[in-house]
Amino acid sequence: MPTSNIAQAVILEGPDALAFAHNQFTSPVTSLSNGQWQFSSWLDAQGRVRALFHLARLSDETFLIVLRGGNAHEFVDALRRFVFRSRVTLIAKDGLKIARGAALPMHVIDTENNVFRFGCGSHSMHIASDVADDDTWQFAQLQEGWPWLPNNALNEFTPPALSLHRLGAIALDKGCYPGQEIVARLHYRGGNKRHLHRVELSKCVTDGMVMQRDDREFVRLLTVISHHERIESLAVIADDVAQNMTSHSETMSDDGVSITPLNAWQD
Repeated sequence: MPTSNIAQAVILEGPDALAFAHNQFTSPVTSLSNGQWQFSSWLDAQGRVRALFHLARLSDETFLIVLRGGNAHEFVDALRRFVFRSRVTLIAKDGLKIARGAALPMHVIDTENNVFRFGCGSHSMHIASDVADDDTWQFAQLQEGWPWLPNNALNEFTPPALSLHRLGAIALDKGCYPGQEIVARLHYRGGNKRHLHRVELSKCVTDGMVMQRDDREFVRLLTVISHHERIESLAVIADDVAQNMTSHSETMSDDGVSITPLNAWQD
């Protein structure tokens, strides 16, 4: 998860904000009501995830984007290239942090005393300039299989490899968006051979690390968290490797890290 609780947030607003978001992002944006949020992503032309985020609709013409990895200013600069004549404004919001709050129904967002509260079921994410230093939301979301992408994992994975369909971040029945053809092909014709897993590690390693076995890629870690003397991570693992790990025939990386599978998310 993030090395700090700094929120990488963006305001998208304007008369064409809804249409622009719907045409660029992978989720069913037009179904999003005011006061609700959904998982969404932005892909490149090859169908790889450039950005993964919470997309919240604050009003008819205003959206709040909270990135799950990456930099808000870089995201805005890249997205602005696609604005053309759309009447939208993109603003990176600096000085915001993330903290855990009390339980709030999933996909609800409200604003109270300048705090954006994202409902996550068992907890809420509070986004504001002045919140308590509480990062326990990170482990709760890791257990739920909500990916957070280290910088070296951006533009690396297709949505199925991150199991984004199960989060509702991918719509297959909407008009074209960047990478949509690849997403549809992988869904209807198959071809995805990697999925998201939650694993326990025998020692702490770096976020985004490529674990090798017999000098070949074994496990690609996303986020690594130490919690109550346990070290856990979300990881993208090839299906054949995951099967071998489950049968205990392959559990140790070349550098001596034991990897124990805990959960798997298949779309």
